Amino acid sequence: MLEISALTWAVTIGLIVALLVVDLVLAAIRPHKVGFKEATAWSVFYILIAIGFGIWFGAQYGGDYGTEYFTGYIIEKSLSVDNLFVFVIIMSIFAVPDKHQHKVLTFGIVLALIMRAIFIAAGAALLNLFSFMFLVFGLLLVYTAVQLFRHRDEDPDVENNVMVKAAQRFLPATNEYHGGKLFARVDGRRLVTPLFVVLVAIGSVDLLFALDSIPAVFGVTEEAYIVFTANAFALLGLRALFFLVKGLLDRLVYLSTGLAIILAFIGVKLVLHWAHVDISHSVPEIPTPLSLGVVLGVLAIVTVASLLKTRKDPEAKAHAGSLSGGHDKDESK
Repeated sequence: MLEISALTWAVTIGLIVALLVVDLVLAAIRPHKVGFKEATAWSVFYILIAIGFGIWFGAQYGGDYGTEYFTGYIIEKSLSVDNLFVFVIIMSIFAVPDKHQHKVLTFGIVLALIMRAIFIAAGAALLNLFSFMFLVFGLLLVYTAVQLFRHRDEDPDVENNVMVKAAQRFLPATNEYHGGKLFARVDGRRLVTPLFVVLVAIGSVDLLFALDSIPAVFGVTEEAYIVFTANAFALLGLRALFFLVKGLLDRLVYLSTGLAIILAFIGVKLVLHWAHVDISHSVPEIPTPLSLGVVLGVLAIVTVASLLKTRKDPEAKAHAGSLSGGHDKDESK
């Protein structure tokens, strides 16, 4: 059992909060369109921080825990790319100006971290109290994988999202962005701006992603500290990654298929772990190094296959995938 002191938790959370504050301050004092060079620099910066933390963590607590962290980080990083698809869709639907996208993404990441922290605490408590939760989480991931594969060529229906529709219906809103503010006073009335609705959309989507990503990481490790840090460091680089790869996302045509395979694999891993613990020790378990190899292998194959596909068929376009059927593609009939 991994023992993390209160001081280590405090320093870790302090580091993550400090990095978020830097992002928020930059977004607030200098709204601008993020270019390729700036996005590359920030992406490299966050990846190096995540790697540096993993090296320190492995040296401090052992190679096995270090492997669990890196496996969890890679899983979360791959799932976060799917987040980017949805962010692109949201930015497009609400026509978010380039100079405000930085702020939207940073607030979105803050919301994601808060929700994931809540889910991690709840998940860890449930796993400690009820071992059958490994079975529940495993079946949830397998179900999610099947749904994602079935609807891999669709996109989430953001416009008909329950929370978004409620915000648009019940909150008085303005059609203008008003300099990137969340609220604006027009003719003496206090109104929400489209930026507020965008944050509602991103927050509700983040909630759905947390329901999948947290069980996926618990499939690699039972340690709440590792689950939290893997999520946090993967999400911290999401803003920069958005500006770096948003032009390339359309080419990752097999990403949803790859993520479905990864989620199904981790789901099976959780079910086997439950059976090993609760039924018979003769039931084999999937070791973490093998999980790491499978995840990296699937991502490599998916990326290469996607690039080859779009090279041969430039009209092919990637989709984020959906967990439920969207609009009928043949509605026009």
